[in-house]
Amino acid sequence: MTVPPGRRERKKAATRQRIADTALRLFLERGYDAVGIRDVAAEADVAVTTLFSHFASKEALVFERDEDFEQRLTQAVTGRAPHEPLIPALREEILALVRHCTADSAAPVWRMIDGSPALRKYEESVRLRHAETLAAAIAGDPEPPVSATASRAIARFVIDAYALAREAADPEGAVDEVFPMIEAAWEVTRASRRA
Repeated sequence: MTVPPGRRERKKAATRQRIADTALRLFLERGYDAVGIRDVAAEADVAVTTLFSHFASKEALVFERDEDFEQRLTQAVTGRAPHEPLIPALREEILALVRHCTADSAAPVWRMIDGSPALRKYEESVRLRHAETLAAAIAGDPEPPVSATASRAIARFVIDAYALAREAADPEGAVDEVFPMIEAAWEVTRASRRA
């Protein structure tokens, strides 16, 4: 049983969300480059130090759901039933994430990201971090154990599948096209470990 968060944790979460919501609204209204950290802090009615206690950088404000994304991918690996195949579980999670990120409501945010070199660079670093976290989860999977290199390769394939699908004209079709390749790579990896 999970213990509900205490008052302090709820207040911190509410402050974090208020900052993120304010930042996104300002970025979309005025443009990412036209809004500074001080603008966000003032509009959210927090000190700049409070903003930085929740977000490490201006770019992180745009990717405030980043931790959820990472946890969902890890959970797709660690939370699946015994003997449930890995790649189909990851495919289903990637498909859900792609659907969320390609919804009409997400389009203005992705246009902003795609239009900003700083945000594109930050997104790339986030994807690499997600791949490393996912690789650690895959490496910890006992059925059958695979090398760190193989885990990292599969994790990068999965993260790249998400990025390719998000940018594709037919996002779900892209997932359908890429995941058989990932499945084939996974099967080769598993077969070599059994031999």
